[in-house]
Amino acid sequence: MDLAIQTLNRVGGIFHASPVTWDHHIILPVGISFYTLQSLGYLIDVYRGEIYVEKNFLRYALFVSFFPQLVAGPIERSKNLLKQLGTKHRLTYYNIRDGILLILYGLFLKMVIADRAAVWVDEVYSKPDVYQGFYIIFATILFAIQIYCDFYGYSTIARGSAQLMGISLMDNFNAPYYSKSVKEFWRRWHISLSSWFRDYLYIPLGGNRKGTIRKRINLMIVFTVSGLWHGASLAYIFWGMLNGIYQVAAEIKDAGKHFIRRVLKLPEGKDTFSARAGKTAITFFLVTFAWLFFRAGGFHAAMEVLTNMAANMDGLILFDGSLYGLGVDRQSMYIMFISIAVLFAVDHYKYRGVDVLQKFWEQGYWLKAACIVGMILTITLYGCYGTMYDVQQFIYFQF
Repeated sequence: MDLAIQTLNRVGGIFHASPVTWDHHIILPVGISFYTLQSLGYLIDVYRGEIYVEKNFLRYALFVSFFPQLVAGPIERSKNLLKQLGTKHRLTYYNIRDGILLILYGLFLKMVIADRAAVWVDEVYSKPDVYQGFYIIFATILFAIQIYCDFYGYSTIARGSAQLMGISLMDNFNAPYYSKSVKEFWRRWHISLSSWFRDYLYIPLGGNRKGTIRKRINLMIVFTVSGLWHGASLAYIFWGMLNGIYQVAAEIKDAGKHFIRRVLKLPEGKDTFSARAGKTAITFFLVTFAWLFFRAGGFHAAMEVLTNMAANMDGLILFDGSLYGLGVDRQSMYIMFISIAVLFAVDHYKYRGVDVLQKFWEQGYWLKAACIVGMILTITLYGCYGTMYDVQQFIYFQF
């Protein structure tokens, strides 16, 4: 509503019309967009004949309000979750074992990495006119890690909580920052939402079945709607459109390269390590740049951050210790960096298609014990506690 009023007043200002006022504040339930999409998915699946009509009201209510993933996903399909709720489950050692390990890893991602990064990022983004240049660049990179660990941490805790009861939820993230294109990134990031938009919006719009131009228009529509889903703000809409532009531009570039190679009869480029690393680095840069608009909280705020980013490019702050004085001391920063290295090591195996959970339980007793005790100690000793961290709620609770 606020976005609609603001847009209406901007257009009205061109014609010198009186501004429209809106003094009411609409309070929305936490996580409303997640279980709304989940319910819509069920209705559409029933309409298509892909799932049976659930006639047990309590079971359907449980499907909609299943507490582990209620407020921030993953957005489960009726074909997965509803069918599981219709069968009996026993309390088993393996479910408890896997569930507790998933919960521990989720807490590690959230409390040790995401919450600690949030203190640094919030300080810089709250004063972009004071912290300029490399401060903003570093904060934006750190926010890319923060939002990943925040949301991935919640999804992992949700999976672990459900696993304790014998319910398997989908893995919502699959090493997205190892992606070699923005298209691949969106196949690996927030998989439940990306696949929902693909199946219930992109394909019904025509997908790629109605020509190249229509396909690219459909992509832009889907990503614009995705931005609007995250929040009624021009910054979120621009963030969504920017990710759509990335994909359309990549398709145009690939089509051009293919045409030139065919005309000049050039060989295909070799898939070398340097080529893969370059693609991964470029993808991470593009995605992180888009995150700036997501984090800024408003389009004008994002423009201010971008202006100050280029205002003072003093690279000495990366080496003179200035990075350690913004609410996170040197030791805590080192712990955070080591924890991030652990995250990317685990994601490396996930990206290669390894079932990390199964692989972990196949290791020797002492290694498993050391990893579990290490996670517990790290969460206990270096997790974010106290009044200064109370405001660090899960980011996706607001959507």
